Amino acid sequence: MPITLHYCTSSHHPYAVAICELIETAAKQRGTGIAKREPEYIKTKMTNGNAVIALDGEQLAGFCYIEIWDNKKYVANSGLIVHWDYRGHGLAKKIKAKAFELSKKKYPEAKLFGITTSLPVMKINSDLGYKPVTFSELTQDETFWKGCQSCPNYDILTRNNRSNCLCTGMLYDPKKPNTQSEEKKKQNLETFYRWVRLKKQSFLKVIKPSKQIKS
Repeated sequence: MPITLHYCTSSHHPYAVAICELIETAAKQRGTGIAKREPEYIKTKMTNGNAVIALDGEQLAGFCYIEIWDNKKYVANSGLIVHWDYRGHGLAKKIKAKAFELSKKKYPEAKLFGITTSLPVMKINSDLGYKPVTFSELTQDETFWKGCQSCPNYDILTRNNRSNCLCTGMLYDPKKPNTQSEEKKKQNLETFYRWVRLKKQSFLKVIKPSKQIKS
């Protein structure tokens, strides 16, 4: 049966627990970045029509939701997740694209942003027109940043006065679209990938210092 993508409604509430478990499991497997969410929070997103779900029949295949900040000035596509049985087939890109279009339709004047540790997600965002930015260019809404408290790397964010972390900020500004050629985008992204890897290695040395070599 082909996988279908849907804008969520309250009819999708039964999937909320499974979505939260999938998000939490992925965070533990990666050891980085995805803030934990509760089922009631996910249900609210579904009821408000601010989420996208991918289904294989009645089986959960993937999910993403929308968050609105600063009186609709900023919108984030968050919690992008794909069930491990459906990975490696471009589903994450399709879910992200549908959430991106939903965001632009509902909030056409808003800047779309996200923070992620995932290189594949960065590639998807870049293809959609996002650009890497500093955290200072993202929403400064305290509620958004408090949502990072359940992330295992929250202490890095606070130690750096919320200016840097393992996550990378990316922004799509409808008033300043990325008009670079695909080749130029690819070159810039490859350079950015190298910087992200170096940043991650630097932070992980602080988090998990190497064990002393026994004599």
